[in-house]
Amino acid sequence: MKLPRRRFLHLAAGAAGLPTLPSIARAQAYPTRPVRIIVGAAPAGSTDIVARLIGQWLSERLRQPFIVENRTGASGNVGTEVVVRAPADGYTLLLESPANVVNMALYDNLKFNFMRDIAPIASIMRFPFVMEVHPSVPAKTLPEFMAYARANPGKMNMASAGTGTATALTGELFKMMTGLNMPQVPYRGSGLALVDLLGGQVQVMFDTVPGSIDHIRGGRLRALAVTGATRSEVLPDIPTVGDFVPGYESSGWHGFGAPKNTPAEIIDKLNKEINEGLADPRINRPGCHGFYEIADRLRRVYR
Repeated sequence: MKLPRRRFLHLAAGAAGLPTLPSIARAQAYPTRPVRIIVGAAPAGSTDIVARLIGQWLSERLRQPFIVENRTGASGNVGTEVVVRAPADGYTLLLESPANVVNMALYDNLKFNFMRDIAPIASIMRFPFVMEVHPSVPAKTLPEFMAYARANPGKMNMASAGTGTATALTGELFKMMTGLNMPQVPYRGSGLALVDLLGGQVQVMFDTVPGSIDHIRGGRLRALAVTGATRSEVLPDIPTVGDFVPGYESSGWHGFGAPKNTPAEIIDKLNKEINEGLADPRINRPGCHGFYEIADRLRRVYR
């Protein structure tokens, strides 16, 4: 049978478009079942809180549960590998942090390549850290703390969320630039580190503002300085570390990722929904600089 040229071209064009129809339909239907958000840190830290806040938003918008799973170990590598090995169907997501990038330089035997094996979905926030101490530390200011630490070398134990995490590197940068002897005590997440800091088992920590703001306001921890280039609007009376250690600055970030080869239509859908959430004042209150008060609003999760 010989087809007229115009008819042939119409059929060819239609056939060329057929492969895209299933993926478009899949993205429109997504999600049809619960979605896992893997967090490579213990509950109650900022990484966990951010994941739960965005997960709640996505659950409401997409009408399926977005469930946070805490997979701790190896500074986030355990959780990252869970996502790397998961099917690339949009039902397993990763809450990313600076540790994901740092670990590429720290570990020689990783079974994955973060930059190659995780597809970016959306950037969530960028934030400074707060240097805080247990109230038993007899220092009310950063200069007083530095003088006390110099007079008591090795006695100011510094908690971190784990080797290679942003909190650990922020503290190590401070030690390097000041010459202070403060042994690092790594934990499986900032939430666990905070427990010991609140109990006085460790004396100092560089934590995210969202993770510690409730304890600072309640007087359970004493903030000495923030690590950004400028003061925090949430802690306007607290100076920067750079005010006393010239050139010092450190900040962190969070984002969402998925296994490589996740359909672009699903990634685009998640990106759109997450960005709409970031623009919503119920999540990103004016003056909060992106989630500085989320610990207050989600503290009930851990009670």
